[in-house]
Amino acid sequence: MPPGSRYVALGSSFAAGPGIGPIVHKPAARSGRNYAHLVAADLELELTDVTYSGATTAHLLDTQQDEAPPQLDALGPDTALVTITAGGNDLEYVGTFMRGSALNTLAKPATVLGRRAANRIRARVSYLKDDTAYQAAADSLTSVVENVRERSPNARILLVDYLTLVGPSTRPRLDVPLNEEQLPSIAIMADGLAGAFAKAAAATGVDLIAASAASRDHAIGSPEPWTTGFSLNPFRLARGFAPYHPNAAGMRAVADLIVGRLRD
Repeated sequence: MPPGSRYVALGSSFAAGPGIGPIVHKPAARSGRNYAHLVAADLELELTDVTYSGATTAHLLDTQQDEAPPQLDALGPDTALVTITAGGNDLEYVGTFMRGSALNTLAKPATVLGRRAANRIRARVSYLKDDTAYQAAADSLTSVVENVRERSPNARILLVDYLTLVGPSTRPRLDVPLNEEQLPSIAIMADGLAGAFAKAAAATGVDLIAASAASRDHAIGSPEPWTTGFSLNPFRLARGFAPYHPNAAGMRAVADLIVGRLRD
């Protein structure tokens, strides 16, 4: 990628980087040290970063988010590189993890709140079980790539999937406030999301940056995690802590994967 090339970053919070200072756009919780900014600095690219926490694929395609126009509006014929990290919010992936963790933290598992947490996670995984929602996510990502190609026909397009939250070293109850029954359900959702990215990459022929696979040994509870754990501590939250999201090391790792692919 020649220095000075225009790079547009699209995506949700796993691209925006909430909780990683400095935050350069508060409504989007967008970090100046997210992977897009790191890649742009490494390769001397001209960055337009429209990633936005909470974004669904619809917010990339055609739906305004708060005051922000659809993210694809940032593209143009001069765009040389586009990265895409979205789809998790379509499946309520992190949201399910956070709601279950919050309910379990606020009440013991044997109480009504604890049972409600277990039921919510079970119901969400059951809803996704027939693969329809995962296929819809794959189709939406495919649509995003196709629309990028229409607007920026000369761009190199990279689908960048989500860093792993729950891996082999993640211990229920100790590393995260989910029990032995609940935790595997989150891993199932993560696998379905990674599969959606793989399907979209195969359908469109674009490169896939499989951050999910690269980070399995850096999940929550590992010696060097690339994502944050969970906390309801009001002081941490007030300072911008974002539970179950990439940390600075994770963003650096994703940036390195992208830079390595572009330099191949």
